[in-house]
Amino acid sequence: MSRISKEEVSELLEDIAVLLELKGENPFKTRAYTNGARALQSLDGDLEEMVSDGTLKDVKGIGDALCKKITELVETGSLKFYEDLKASVEPGLVAMLDIPGLGPKKILSVHEKLGITDIDGLEKACREGKVEKLPGFGKKSQDKILQGIEFRRQHGTHIRLDEATEWAEEIHHALRDHPEVIRCAVAGSFRRSKEIIGDLDFLVSTNDPSAVIHYFSSLDGVSEILLQGETKVSVRLRQGTQADLRIIRDEEFPFALHYFTGSKEHNIAMRQRAIQKGLRLNEYGLFRSKTETRDPDLRVPCRTEEDIFNELGLSYIPPEMREDMGEFKLAEKDAIPRLVEWTRLKGSLHNHTNWSDGKNTLEQTARYMIDLGLEYWAITDHSKSSFQANGLDEKRLEEQVEAIRALNGKLEGEGESFRLLTGTEVDILSGGKLDFDDDILAGLDIVVASIHNGFSQKRDVMTARIIKAVENPNVHILGHPTGRLLLQRDPYELDINKVIDACAANGTWIELNASPYRLDLDWRHWSRAAEKGVLCAINPDAHRNEHAGFLKLATGVARKAGLTADQVVNTRPLNALLPLIK
Repeated sequence: MSRISKEEVSELLEDIAVLLELKGENPFKTRAYTNGARALQSLDGDLEEMVSDGTLKDVKGIGDALCKKITELVETGSLKFYEDLKASVEPGLVAMLDIPGLGPKKILSVHEKLGITDIDGLEKACREGKVEKLPGFGKKSQDKILQGIEFRRQHGTHIRLDEATEWAEEIHHALRDHPEVIRCAVAGSFRRSKEIIGDLDFLVSTNDPSAVIHYFSSLDGVSEILLQGETKVSVRLRQGTQADLRIIRDEEFPFALHYFTGSKEHNIAMRQRAIQKGLRLNEYGLFRSKTETRDPDLRVPCRTEEDIFNELGLSYIPPEMREDMGEFKLAEKDAIPRLVEWTRLKGSLHNHTNWSDGKNTLEQTARYMIDLGLEYWAITDHSKSSFQANGLDEKRLEEQVEAIRALNGKLEGEGESFRLLTGTEVDILSGGKLDFDDDILAGLDIVVASIHNGFSQKRDVMTARIIKAVENPNVHILGHPTGRLLLQRDPYELDINKVIDACAANGTWIELNASPYRLDLDWRHWSRAAEKGVLCAINPDAHRNEHAGFLKLATGVARKAGLTADQVVNTRPLNALLPLIK
């Protein structure tokens, strides 16, 4: 049988109900799938077992036709009816569901009466006043749709990790301060350090759920209550992100924290492992049972997540690694590495000042980093071809190097051991040529080679262009290797494996650009780089001093990639770094 949870089956049934509504199907048919989803959500038994022994059809709310579809889904992992249905609905109609206040019935109405098939067409019809004339709409509904379209355009459905961090930390601190909260945590993709966050998940154990729910719903950042029950509340935050709070008993806390941290793939693997040991694992506990249950008398006592992993014969898997991408093999052998911690970072090797497109002077930068307790900070302002960023030509670069040396001398005279490193972020030009000649690059402490134009080159051309640059013996680091801008620009086409192999062959380090707009190289590629012995440089690509804070953000992504302190070059103190860069 395919490994698929009843939660995933339930979600798919709800998706089918929505798609049927969009097609204008009989309401009774649509309701059958909604009722089936609810029946699965409240199902105590094991779904796979009920499919195997034929008892699923006896569950109230699941008829013969629905039972056959669920069986197909559980046994094969897919459902032809769903795939065909999805293909028969205009993708633009499904996209309209993301517009606040616009449900399937209204979408179907504008589609049937105005022939609208996408959001652009809907916006045009609203601005021409056509939608307000439809039955059940009016001027107020039309204006709300336009506001919803604008909201979607501005905010979309996801936010960057830095935005999520700001809200998550603020709300988490507020929850911890409430006297009725026993334990609380931020879960979901945020806890796993995903670079893009869909919504925020908060978990609280308390003996007074109503008081905590009311408190959460009344926080300053909440703009709208979307759903409220006895143990869960969903709100929309002021900047548009959805935040969910779940209330559980304290004895359930470690199990709920593990479950709601995810990922789905990791959770499925954990549940399967529990089943193999004659146990059942869900958000309410780890139970000595062969069927799904919430019976507290059957719960295996676990105070922490570590206890859960130990009961299943695993060493603790850090949240960032829970993607079912090799972590179980390591945990079975007690070989989970000690992941890098942001406090181990001693400096950064890619940063900008007001000599190019940064904000701060050399001295402002140095003194700020000294106050942070760092040992070094490389100044790598743009090269001359990045004219839009006020890139430095050879003469200005020479002047900057002299200014950095003079400032280092001044700091040393004051008893400071901190050091600014000379450098450049040199443009990789077409064909792989670098923006400065080798004799210029050879005189610098750090050379970061990056692409800032020509993003549309074909895959093989772009790959060869980058490889030629990393083969230059004066290049220390390949900067933001794929050029992506999260939620704004896709990576350019290239064979990243060939690039990684070229870096390994030439001793070139690869950057994990800590800017929350980049977080590039993507965490999924670091396992290959680490296997090849390529060192990672976690760099904020700072354009103002406050961007040093990105180092902490990106270290979470480095942990997600499974990197240790030894695999990150800028965990080394200055006296260990200098021999490497020379």
